[in-house]
Amino acid sequence: MNETNFEKLASTVRGFTGIDKNQPSLGYRLETQLVRGYSSVDSQTGAISVPIHLSVPYVHPSFDETTGFGYGRYGNPTRLELENTLAMLEHGLKGWAFSSGMAAISALVKLFSPGDHLLVSDDLYGGTYRLFTTIYGRYGLEVTYVDTSRLSEVKKAIRRETKGVFIETPSNPMMHVTDIKAVAELIKNINGLTVVDNTFLSPYFQRPLDFGADIVIHSGTKYLGGHNDIMSGFLVIAHESLIEPIFTFTMSEGGALSPFDSWLTLRSLKTLGLRMEKQQQNALALFEFLKNHKKVEKVFYAGDPEHPGYEVSRRQTTGWGGMISFYLKDKEEAPRVINRLKLILFAESLGGTETLLTYPFLQTHGAIPEEIRNAVGVNEKLLRISAGVEDAQDLIQDLEQAFR
Repeated sequence: MNETNFEKLASTVRGFTGIDKNQPSLGYRLETQLVRGYSSVDSQTGAISVPIHLSVPYVHPSFDETTGFGYGRYGNPTRLELENTLAMLEHGLKGWAFSSGMAAISALVKLFSPGDHLLVSDDLYGGTYRLFTTIYGRYGLEVTYVDTSRLSEVKKAIRRETKGVFIETPSNPMMHVTDIKAVAELIKNINGLTVVDNTFLSPYFQRPLDFGADIVIHSGTKYLGGHNDIMSGFLVIAHESLIEPIFTFTMSEGGALSPFDSWLTLRSLKTLGLRMEKQQQNALALFEFLKNHKKVEKVFYAGDPEHPGYEVSRRQTTGWGGMISFYLKDKEEAPRVINRLKLILFAESLGGTETLLTYPFLQTHGAIPEEIRNAVGVNEKLLRISAGVEDAQDLIQDLEQAFR
């Protein structure tokens, strides 16, 4: 088969042109979409649980025909069901599933060229900072870190070479809230791309494409997987013009999610709404406890009515999520509190059923230079909690005894 025919077959991969807008699942409400997924049942067998397709090569019926699949690197039926489900949940056109959130961001960066300038939230996950600066900085991508929750700062940072903005909202770990619509309108005026990392809230609580974003990114390892046992990442787009370049990047680099992990994530999505509601309830209870504790200096939670981004959150989200950060009054207390915890687990991830506590200064944000960490407030007094689904009173009692 020559290269021209290969490209022709590759471009006809089922789902390549995006989800079918006539798909019945799109007419259901969010909770139903989560449980039933994009296709609801397997069309060939009637299976309620989507089959795990492990085949790498797929037979072509004849010289110029394809079943819609050719090779596992650029198309797999199990993964495609997951990708279409995420695109449906995010109100997007097409989605891709990757082996990690960082792999998804790496594919995103390929949309930009050497010399392009990108604005990035100054308060963000340390691994994202490392990827933009240490890795892609060597290839000519210029990045300015800016407080995207302040529109005036975004305006000031725009240059002639600016081609887009990468937003975390709420941000990690200081919980800054960015007005997606306002920033997207600003970036649209310069023909740039607005990218939103939606990991903290998931499509259950926030759909950035509805507010003008062009691309949504997820670390699926977190809330989408939800059980601390799957590593994955997702990228969902709003515009057809982005399909072919991203398809080319993913097909060429081979960082796609495995069929088994795709199936596990589909299973996890069925309970996303249930988990996030409970995690939010627990986060609210922990917030009320922490804000009144004598050893706590300040609490950062998007659901706090005194949060500067509270009204923005009310406009663009349907919930506050399960993430809380807080300052201890004494930095010397941090290791003592961590070592005394019995129920809450000291670990770096978030979004799972187990409640986790993280020390960002040394863990998730260790890759960020100290002067930048200090500037955004990631210091030695800061702790971050990802609320799980345990009993809220047990979590509060664990913190109480750890603070003694």
